Amino acid sequence: MKEKKGFGLRDIAGQKVIVAESAENINFGKVIAMNNSSAYLWEALQGKEFDAQVMADLLTQKYEVEVEKALADSQKLIEAWKNAGIIE
Repeated sequence: MKEKKGFGLRDIAGQKVIVAESAENINFGKVIAMNNSSAYLWEALQGKEFDAQVMADLLTQKYEVEVEKALADSQKLIEAWKNAGIIE
C-alpha cells in the first residue's frame, strides 16, 4: 500500500489531522483525526510502499509495544485508512 497523493498531515489546534491538499480530494464532511502513533506512521511511510508488518516494525522500534499488538493495531489502521480513502 501507499498513501494517496493529495493528502497531508497538519496540526490544527493541537490535533493531528489528515487534510486534502488538492481539489480532487476535498470532502468538507470528512476530516481524519490522528493520534500520535498514527501520525508518526503517516509521516514515516510517506512515499513508501508498506503493509501491516512494516507498520508494526516501526511501532515496536519507537514505542514499548509487543509485536502482536503492534501488528493487530496496524491491520486495523490500514482498514481505517482504506475506508477513509487516503491509501491505495
